[in-house]
Amino acid sequence: MRPLDGTFFLPGPAGRIEAVLKRHPSPRAAAVVCHPHPRFGGTFYNKVVSRATRALHGAGATVLRFHFRGVEASEGHFDEGVGEADDTRAAINFLAPEHPHLLVAGYSFGAWVGLRAGAMDPRVKALIGIGIPINVYDFSYLRETRKPLLLIQGDRDEWGEIETVRTLVRELPGPVTLEVIPGANHSLAEHLETMMEKISGFALRASG
Repeated sequence: MRPLDGTFFLPGPAGRIEAVLKRHPSPRAAAVVCHPHPRFGGTFYNKVVSRATRALHGAGATVLRFHFRGVEASEGHFDEGVGEADDTRAAINFLAPEHPHLLVAGYSFGAWVGLRAGAMDPRVKALIGIGIPINVYDFSYLRETRKPLLLIQGDRDEWGEIETVRTLVRELPGPVTLEVIPGANHSLAEHLETMMEKISGFALRASG
């Protein structure tokens, strides 16, 4: 793969995209991880994003996380999720030539954007949504995919009411695993190790 581990820039539809690659020496898969809302301080340094990256890497994946357009050193401007989905596709395009088994994961706004891009891309084999903000965003597009899907949700998530998430899960046609973390709010504070365990187990199954 072209860059070594660490920060680099990949080409995106709105200009260059700042990204970090964490290689695995013997990858079973590759994963793209999408960060939360740029307008509320979301970056790829977010604790949930960083821990998800560690969990995926520990499960045997080469992992790419990146900054959406207009965040930190990524060029462009916030685009209400439309352009950010295109940024996610650029990240998928970067990994796809050397990794036939791809996963897309996202946290909060990053789940809404990333899962939409991943659901529509045949190169992506599995999806992970963490803290999906179903109270404010429409996740009905998941009804159009049969890809394996992991949803991790705190039962006190203020942006994703758990009963609404359960209703969505009952409507989805594909294999869905819903992991509810008791006592966790949207930030998953104090529950990140549990989140990592859920991600690792799913990634191992999905890439096997």
